Amino acid sequence: MAVIADAEIAQRLLDHPGWAYQDGALVKKFELPGFMDVVRLVNDVAGPAEAADHHPDMFINYRRITFTLVTHDAGGVTEKDFALLGEIEKAAAG
Repeated sequence: MAVIADAEIAQRLLDHPGWAYQDGALVKKFELPGFMDVVRLVNDVAGPAEAADHHPDMFINYRRITFTLVTHDAGGVTEKDFALLGEIEKAAAG
C-alpha cells in the first residue's frame, strides 16, 4: 500500500477535527467521562481493527486514550490509517 504524501495528509486532516500528523503518524487523544468508557471505546475499535488486520497503537491513561495510526510495513500513513481513523470516530460517536 502506498504511503500518502505529507501535504495530502495535512489536507485530509482538515476534515477530521482533533487529529494531528505527528512524527509520521495520525494521532488523536480522546477524553471520556470514565475509565470504563475508555475500555468500551477500545473494545469498539478492536473489531474493525482486527477485521482490517490493521491495529492502532493505544495509550490509556485513566479517562484518556490516545490513538496512533501508521502502517508500519509501508513506512508511513496509508489509506488503511484513514479507514481506521473513520472507524475510531464512528466508535467514539456511538
